Amino acid sequence: MPSKMNPKPKKLYMKKVQEFREFQQKIGITFTNEKLLHQAFTHSSYVNEHRRKPYEDNERLEFLGDAVLELTISQFLYETYPTMSEGDLTKLRAAIVCEPSLVTFANELSFGKLILLGKGEELTGGRERPALLADVFEAFIGALYLDKGLHTVVQFLEKIVFPKIKEGAFSHVMDFKSKLQELIQRDGKGSLVYQILEEKGPAHNREFVATVSLNDELLGTGIGRSKKEAEQHAAEQALQKLKPKKEK
Repeated sequence: MPSKMNPKPKKLYMKKVQEFREFQQKIGITFTNEKLLHQAFTHSSYVNEHRRKPYEDNERLEFLGDAVLELTISQFLYETYPTMSEGDLTKLRAAIVCEPSLVTFANELSFGKLILLGKGEELTGGRERPALLADVFEAFIGALYLDKGLHTVVQFLEKIVFPKIKEGAFSHVMDFKSKLQELIQRDGKGSLVYQILEEKGPAHNREFVATVSLNDELLGTGIGRSKKEAEQHAAEQALQKLKPKKEK
């Protein structure tokens, strides 16, 4: 008589397949090669415990995804902040692709529950470990690039990452107000005045409109989720306006 197979592994496998299908529906992207998607979420500890099966971990995809993120985010920053220096662009990019930021992006999409982990890694909290989550996010970007190309990666980032940059999530790096103040003081042109012109929207989704003026001349207008963010955007616009013609 044929031996009965343990139904548990098959049940777990089918559950994971369903989770990946739901994940693809959630992000609005269907992988042509789902093996790449599964690999992106496969930790080396899982592979080590399933040596008899042809599993491949996500480390090579992580390597590729890191490079793809650097390129796509660099292009976005280059086009979005035309007055920002090379040094400041580098600092801003570093803040976006650092481990804490990547963990935030991964958690927003509940990446943790999709990861395939070995028992030891699972028991020690690997599913919530920051370094592991950051690696998985990079691996996913690598898999997405291989399966769908750069255009789809950019579309994905336009939903998950780029809005956070525009909303000022990394404003601690983009201190346009200080740069504008230094420029005005250096040239002795007068005093800057910031004003909040408008507050609109419900309390949980407030939007502010700010202006910055120099000697009663309007230099810039900005919109943000907070007064500080709106002022930063106003200062950014002012810097672009005051940028020497030879640099344009």
